[in-house]
Amino acid sequence: MTDALRLFSPAIPGGADGVRLGSSAMSLDLVRARQLLFTMPRQAKLAYCLLRDPRVPRAPKMVLGGAMGVIVGPFDVPGWIPVLGQLDMLAMSVLAVRVFVRSCPEDLVAEHEAALKIKSSIFNQDLQATVGATALAGRSMIGRLQRRIGR
Repeated sequence: MTDALRLFSPAIPGGADGVRLGSSAMSLDLVRARQLLFTMPRQAKLAYCLLRDPRVPRAPKMVLGGAMGVIVGPFDVPGWIPVLGQLDMLAMSVLAVRVFVRSCPEDLVAEHEAALKIKSSIFNQDLQATVGATALAGRSMIGRLQRRIGR
C-alpha cells in the first residue's frame, strides 16, 4: 500500500490498522499528512514543468491528463470499483502526480528539480509572466477607471 493510500484509507477501529487517539500510529499519520502537505506543492510544480517539457514522452502526459480528467470531471468513480472507489479526489491527485513524475525520465526530473530549487524553472517563468500580465492589466483598468471618474 502506498503512503497516499495509507494516509487516506479509513482506519478500521480495533483492526490491525486501527488508530486510537493518543496512539503512536495516529502521530505517524499526522507526520505523514504534514509531509504530504509540504511536498505536494513542490510535486505539483515539478509535474507542471515536466508537462511543459517537450522531451517528456507523450504517454505519461496523457495518463496524467486522463487521471486529472477523472478527478475534476463531473463523473464520480463508483464505490464498487476496488481501490479507486475508496480514494477521495485529493488522494487520487497525489497518486496521479507521483506516478507521472516517476514515469518521466530520471535525468529530466533531476534537471527540473534543480531548476525549481534555484527558481529558474518553467513554472517560475510562467508564474512571473502571469503576475506581470495581471499587474499590467490591473494598472490599465485603474487608469481607465480614473479617466472615467475624472470626466
